[in-house]
Amino acid sequence: MAEERSVRDSAQMLEAASDFANYPGVQNDAAVKEFLDRFPLPVIINALQTNSDIPGLENVLVNCLERVFRTKYGATFIPNYMPFVEVGLKADSPAVQTLACKTIRCLLENSEKTFSAVKPISEFNIYPLLLDCLIKGDEQVSAASVDTIKVLASFQEGMNIVFPLSDNEAMHLGNLATRCNSLGRVRVLALIVKLFSISSAVASVIFNTNLLSLLEAEIRNTDDTLVTLNVLELLYELTEVQHGTEFLSVGTLLQLLESVISNGSGDSILSSRAIAITGRLLSKENIFTYADESSVKTTISAIDGRLGSLENQVIDEQESAIEALGLIGSSTRGAMYLLSSANPVARHIVHSAFQRPGYGKIQLAALHALGNLAGEVRSENNMILNSAAEETLRFLIYDTASKSSKLTPYGLFLWLLQRDAETRLAAYRVLKALVRRPWCLMEILSNQEIAHLVSDPTIETTKIGMEAKYHCCEAIATALASSKLVGDPAFAQIVDELQDAVRRGPYLGRRRPESQPVVMTAERF
Repeated sequence: MAEERSVRDSAQMLEAASDFANYPGVQNDAAVKEFLDRFPLPVIINALQTNSDIPGLENVLVNCLERVFRTKYGATFIPNYMPFVEVGLKADSPAVQTLACKTIRCLLENSEKTFSAVKPISEFNIYPLLLDCLIKGDEQVSAASVDTIKVLASFQEGMNIVFPLSDNEAMHLGNLATRCNSLGRVRVLALIVKLFSISSAVASVIFNTNLLSLLEAEIRNTDDTLVTLNVLELLYELTEVQHGTEFLSVGTLLQLLESVISNGSGDSILSSRAIAITGRLLSKENIFTYADESSVKTTISAIDGRLGSLENQVIDEQESAIEALGLIGSSTRGAMYLLSSANPVARHIVHSAFQRPGYGKIQLAALHALGNLAGEVRSENNMILNSAAEETLRFLIYDTASKSSKLTPYGLFLWLLQRDAETRLAAYRVLKALVRRPWCLMEILSNQEIAHLVSDPTIETTKIGMEAKYHCCEAIATALASSKLVGDPAFAQIVDELQDAVRRGPYLGRRRPESQPVVMTAERF
C-alpha cells in the first residue's frame, strides 16, 4: 500500500514539475513559493537521487530545479543545500552536473557582491569541483562551468579564489593547464579568455600572472593542429575585447600569425586560419594605433608569399587568402598597406578579379575584396586613399585590363555586368566604389551600355540584387552630377536615364501596365 502511494506521489510530482518547467512565461517568486509549498526541495532532491531510473524524471526535475533557483526566492534556499550541490558537481549524470554548476551561478547572480555570497563556495571547496567539470565534463557541463566561474571572478572575493596569490597552488590556471590533456588545455585557455573579457581589473590580474603566455606557447607548439587552430581563434577573441589592447601586444600577435603563415612545412589549414584571423584583425581601423608598421608589413608580406606559392592550386586556401586581403583593404590604413611597395600585394586581388574567369570562387572573392579595397564599406570621407595608393590602384586595373581580351577597364566592367547574378552583385559593389574616381567615371561613360544595364529595371529579380544595382546606379549618377560633365550635351541622355532609375528606386523599377476596365457584350445562351 505504501509503495503504491509512493508511486502515485512520484507521478503527481513528475506531472507538476513538468508543468512548472515547461511553463511558457517567466516563473516569479510567488509561483515558485506555491510550487515548493506542494513539493518541498528535500522531496524533489530525494526523488532526483533515488528515482533517476524512471524514464524522463531526471530531465524534468533538473529543468524544474533550474527554474526554481533562477528566481530570487529560490536562490535563498541554495546556501542550505550546498552539500547536495557538492554531490551534484561530482555526479555521473551530465544533466545533474550542469544543474549544479548553474545553481552556483544562480546563488551568485541573486546576491549582493559581498563576501557572504562567496562564503559557501569557499566553505564547501566548490571551485576545484567547477574546474573538474570544466576539464572532464561534456560540452554542456564545461560551458556551464565556464559561465559560473566567470560570474565568480566578477566578485572581489571570487577573484582571490580564481587567481590564487601563489603560483604553486594546484588550482592556479597555469599549473592546471600543464597537467591537462590537449582538450583540457584548450578549455582552460578558453576560460582565461572569458575571464579576460570581464573587466580591466580582471584582465590586469591575468596579464600580471603571465597567463597570456600560455596561449603564445600553444601557437609556437605546432605538434597538435586542432589545438593550434583553437588557440588561434582564442587569440583573436582577445583582440575583440574592448580593453584588450591595454594589455595585449598586437605586434607580438602579428609575429605569431606571421610565423604560422610562413611555415611552409606546417599544415595548410593552420596557415589558412592564421591568414583569415590576420584579415579580421587588420580590418579594424583602430588596431593600427597599437601595431607597429614593421609587424603589419611583415605579416602582409607573409600572406603575399603564401599566395605566390599557391598559384593555380589549393583553391579553397587561395579564396580564404583573397578574402583576408579584402578584409584588410576595408580599412583605410590596411588598403594603403596593400597598395604600397613596388610590387603591391593588392595585385593578387585585381589579377584574380579580372584575369581568372576559370576560377569562379576565387574571382567572386576577389571582386568583393576589390570592392572593399576601393572603399565600398568605408565612410564617404574615407573612401578615397592618398595619391600614391590611388595611382597604384588605377595602374593595377589598367595594366590588368590591357593584358586581358577586353583591353580596357570599360570592357572588363561590361563583361562582369553581363555575367551571372552573383558576379553582377560583386560588380555593382566594385563600380559603386570605383566610380568616385574620375578615371573610372570616364571609363563608364565612354559608352552608354553600362548606364543602360545599371538602370535597366528588368535585370535583377532578387531583393539583394535590386538594392545593389540601385546603389551602383545612384553612385554613378551622384558622381556624374558632381563632375564637370553634367552639363555636357553628349552625356545628357545618360544623365536622364540614370536619374530616372534613381527616382524609381530599387523595387519599383518594373513598369507594369495598369489594370483597365473592359466593356463588352455579355455572352448569352
